[in-house]
Amino acid sequence: MQFDQLKRREFITLLGGAVAAWPLAAQAQQSERMRRIGLLTASFAADDPEMRARIAGFVRALRKLDWSEGNNVQFDYRTGAGNANDIRKYAAELVALADVILANGSQAVSYCNK
Repeated sequence: MQFDQLKRREFITLLGGAVAAWPLAAQAQQSERMRRIGLLTASFAADDPEMRARIAGFVRALRKLDWSEGNNVQFDYRTGAGNANDIRKYAAELVALADVILANGSQAVSYCNK
């Protein structure tokens, strides 16, 4: 009977240690840095259906790779809608903010590369 009690005590001690460590493991997982993806379009307006469809497809593809907005990735959307000054300004903003920039349109791409 003492042997059973000893095993039980060891089990309870191990279980207690594991339970105490759970919050630390959860905190370590949560502290992973949020990644930022900048989405810059030169020629489409923010509410353009084609642009929205492209972004939605991109977001779906990322979800399949376990990237989800608000969980481990944040999207920063900017559109120049054909205005070169806005495109230049938004490209500079995204270069400063984002880890990765997805640019649509030759003007947007050229400003992000400067």
